[in-house]
Amino acid sequence: MDSNSLFYSLELVAGSGNTLNVEQRTALQTSLVILKKNYKFHRVLFWGKILGLKEDYFIAQGRGEDEMKDKKTLYSFNCMDWMLLAPATDSVIEEVSKTAKGRFVGDPSYVYEHVEIHRPGGRDDATQEEEVVTKVNEESRLAVTVHRIDEEASVAPRGAYLKSPHGLVQINRSFGGLSHSEAGKLDNFLHFSKAKNLKKKSILEMGELNPAIDFLDVLSDDIPKGSWSLQLECTSRVLVLRSLLWPGLTFFHLPTTPQHGHIYIGDGRKNLDLPFML
Repeated sequence: MDSNSLFYSLELVAGSGNTLNVEQRTALQTSLVILKKNYKFHRVLFWGKILGLKEDYFIAQGRGEDEMKDKKTLYSFNCMDWMLLAPATDSVIEEVSKTAKGRFVGDPSYVYEHVEIHRPGGRDDATQEEEVVTKVNEESRLAVTVHRIDEEASVAPRGAYLKSPHGLVQINRSFGGLSHSEAGKLDNFLHFSKAKNLKKKSILEMGELNPAIDFLDVLSDDIPKGSWSLQLECTSRVLVLRSLLWPGLTFFHLPTTPQHGHIYIGDGRKNLDLPFML
């Protein structure tokens, strides 16, 4: 959610229990402005909080000219001092998925270890065994977790962003919000990440799309079906979407206004049991 309207936005998602105390809000109000100036971001978003056993990670994201590509992630323990997170590469993602298990500790230097036994002669040959140890620190795990949540659960209303013919993704300044009837349909909400399902659509389906605004995947195509909870709250004035795949991810939109945003407050673990729960 945008740092300029952070206080107001937090009130709209407070029904999920996703909120911050007064001290944290006050610190963020000051530090995010300084962060924007120091890193020369176009805008700064408060991404959320990942809960740890010792300390919690507060996450912020800075956006550049291209909203999708020019993105940097930072973390803090006190909402004042921010440290830059390295981008999650494919090799790091593979190491983290293999090594890191359980809750976050709250220490970026904490090291997770995973030991694999390789037998060059085959499974039955126990004479030659090689131990392969994979190590990864918690800072890398944090970067991968933020990347995964952005890829799988970051949400935007249809029309909120424009893609130019040159591929530049920017905020649609003329976006006035979804109508109340449109806001009640999951088809009008999109994943704000690189599209994966657009190429699978038929020619007839592609013909009905506007390439300037329909360049993202629709939430209704998600598998498993039913992985999103859509509700109208605050006497039907606010639409709230909650991810059941990443518990703690809450999105809000005020129909007929351009105001929207999402926040994640959780332990950073995916609900892998969801297909069996639906």
